[in-house]
Amino acid sequence: MTMLSFPSSLSKLLIMALSNSSWKLPQPSFFLVGIPGLEESQHWIALLLGVLYFLAVVGNVTIIFIIWTDTSLHQPMYLFLAMLAAIDLVLATSTAPKALAVLLAHAHEIGYIVCLTQMFFIHAFSSMESGVLVAMALDRYVAICHPLRHSTILHPGVIVHIGMVVLVRGLILLIPFPILLQNLIFCQTTVIGHAYCEHMAVVKLACSETTVNRAYGLSVALLVVGLDVLAIAISYALILQAVLKVPGGEARLKAFSTCGSHVCVILVFYVPGLFSFLTHRFGHHVPHHAHVLLAILYLLLPPALNPLVYGVKTRQIRQRVLKVFSTKGLS
Repeated sequence: MTMLSFPSSLSKLLIMALSNSSWKLPQPSFFLVGIPGLEESQHWIALLLGVLYFLAVVGNVTIIFIIWTDTSLHQPMYLFLAMLAAIDLVLATSTAPKALAVLLAHAHEIGYIVCLTQMFFIHAFSSMESGVLVAMALDRYVAICHPLRHSTILHPGVIVHIGMVVLVRGLILLIPFPILLQNLIFCQTTVIGHAYCEHMAVVKLACSETTVNRAYGLSVALLVVGLDVLAIAISYALILQAVLKVPGGEARLKAFSTCGSHVCVILVFYVPGLFSFLTHRFGHHVPHHAHVLLAILYLLLPPALNPLVYGVKTRQIRQRVLKVFSTKGLS
């Protein structure tokens, strides 16, 4: 027994020595803490996240199904909405299952490749969602400022090209994230104080130089959000200018109402994201659990609320949903 236990003890010592060294391990596993400081409340937080994820899946699948099956909704506004719903499904599914596993089942470990894959999907599809919101703003601008040319400007071919640009932009800008991370050296600790693999949270674990990673991450965030918000702001400035020229309060109200749901979706996406971004980089006095909660809600609130916003504020979607459920109820 003594002879058998000696190699085992030696291997344990070797593992400890390696873990405390600054050698570059080929593929280390990471340990996701969850929400540090709120361990006693994590079950209730998991319940909230589970409800948000359920709403995201049911709502977005319903939106995609209704638009896919109803040919009268094959119009630019609804096709962009279907893109948004598909992106929200991927975004929520990339985040919620692992976060719930960490909070409920204490499945804290996540493989190196799985971590980088999750991080890539989360950031890439967040970029795609921002791009789709720009496309929807463009659609509202054309619909209000050039209503007679709407179908000729935004014909199906143009919509496909816009969708491809949004997709390719998200992939090209975010592919360097996991590539640059593979050049870092992780030593002593691979504990991520988060519920999912977030880029900056992983970068902070490295004991090698991370200037390039930090600079590229900040550049992508400012480029994507900055340009997209600027494009949306210009679109709505032109819309406002056109609407104010319309005679009659009722006509103006009708024009504004067509933008209501899109404005709500913009606020739901960018406001939590802005708070998360600012607190993560500049809110040094903000508790860490607040950082983590904001980051999780930023990824789960838009997918959960977007279908509700469009279901309530868009008459065509609301009527189709009621028709589907009333038909099932009668059957």
